Amino acid sequence: MGMAVAHAQASGMGGMRTAGDLVARLQLSKKMRIGQAKKYVADKLGVSVVELSDPIIMSEVRADNGFGIMMPLGKVPKGLECKFNIARKLDLDINCLNRFKARAGLA
Repeated sequence: MGMAVAHAQASGMGGMRTAGDLVARLQLSKKMRIGQAKKYVADKLGVSVVELSDPIIMSEVRADNGFGIMMPLGKVPKGLECKFNIARKLDLDINCLNRFKARAGLA
């Protein structure tokens, strides 16, 4: 049930087009309620809670922070690099990154 609710909320915010994926990640990893997660993400990114669902503003914020964009062309971050940037900016512990670092001898 928890994942379905988080997914519905993230999809409603626009997912990766805005900040829905970031808010959902906070809801699941830090067990935050939606309002609390939105405020946390907004504060960390230096935007208002309303701006989190604006695709124009958030495309610039995502690009500036290396969080990944919908159509990654050229030399923009992709894949794990985006996850590392998200983890660093939002103070998250992401399991797949921990496993990657351990297997690569970086941890």
